[in-house]
Amino acid sequence: MRVFLDNAATTSMSEEVIQAMLPIMREDYGNPSSIHACGRKVRAKIEECRKKVANNIGASIGEIFFTSGGTESNNMALKCAVRDLAVKRIISDPIEHHCVLHSLESLQREGIQIDLVRVDERGRVDYDHLEELLESSDAKTLVSLMHANNEIGTKQDLNRISEICQAHNALFHSDTVQTMGHFPISVEETKISFLSGSAHKFHGPKGVGFVYISSDNLLKPFIDGGSQERNMRGGTENVIGIVGLSKAFELAIDNMNERQAYIEDLRAYLKAQLTEKFEDIQFNGDHDGDYLYTVLSVSFPPSPKAGLLLLSLDIAGISASGGSACSSGAEKGSHVLAAINAGIDRKTIRFSFSHYNTKEDVDFLIEKLKALTPMKEMVEA
Repeated sequence: MRVFLDNAATTSMSEEVIQAMLPIMREDYGNPSSIHACGRKVRAKIEECRKKVANNIGASIGEIFFTSGGTESNNMALKCAVRDLAVKRIISDPIEHHCVLHSLESLQREGIQIDLVRVDERGRVDYDHLEELLESSDAKTLVSLMHANNEIGTKQDLNRISEICQAHNALFHSDTVQTMGHFPISVEETKISFLSGSAHKFHGPKGVGFVYISSDNLLKPFIDGGSQERNMRGGTENVIGIVGLSKAFELAIDNMNERQAYIEDLRAYLKAQLTEKFEDIQFNGDHDGDYLYTVLSVSFPPSPKAGLLLLSLDIAGISASGGSACSSGAEKGSHVLAAINAGIDRKTIRFSFSHYNTKEDVDFLIEKLKALTPMKEMVEA
């Protein structure tokens, strides 16, 4: 038996998405830049997908650009804002995904001022400090803060950040890779300059995503080449991926409330089982406040087997992670856990869920953990 509890790293493709992609592989294989009938048919499919994505976040069609995924989308927003919009300063925080932090390091080497807003022990942004930072300089500023953290699940208030940015005439970028398709996001209701999505986080294919760029911000191409994506990203479009993304996003939006209620129940069940049965279990992030319901970051106490806990779970048939999948090839210390001062002597495992998980999956996990971490002594009545 194999139980997959690493859905923050990737999700399985739903059968409906696979079925939507098959005709593109079998029949509609024309190049969308070709002017003949085969090309025009495929071009129409891309634009239909663009319209669906735009409608689902309240954007206009001309504000959606398809990319290879969240990393490219975030790089594009940050680096093009500096290059094309005269941004001289970026405010972010220390718990962003590495694709944002490494982009900031690159921009800092080019002379861009980078300031980090404080986060508390649960990873929540200090909004007063954000205002202080914005008030401290007249330089053209971009604020880049993720919607929900991929490791600990802490969720930030997009509306509040947007209002602060507007009050100080700052641009606002948010990495929404973990929340897109899981929470309602509307750029009509929340003024935002840039946001990102990645299909494989909501049961679509890997290697495709999108970036929303507000029409107020005119950028030049991130990838030079042909005239694809309205001259914003050269290269033949990943039509198969775009169709899969569109279908997966449509399903995620249509079933959002039902899926959330189901996953919330699973997450609560795991929390209760861990707390009831095991010694000294703690949870990282804003786990009982404003959180990403697909993620539960669990802190296990020191024990003889704690160091190999993740590997032991894998051997037992459970796929989970110690943090971001993008940096877990070698199990290094998490920059997120370090930033929130999580105990370095403890072992953190991130369990993340989808609507395909079951309570039987959780029971299987609990049973395997009994041999791996200290249990509470059961007192007979």
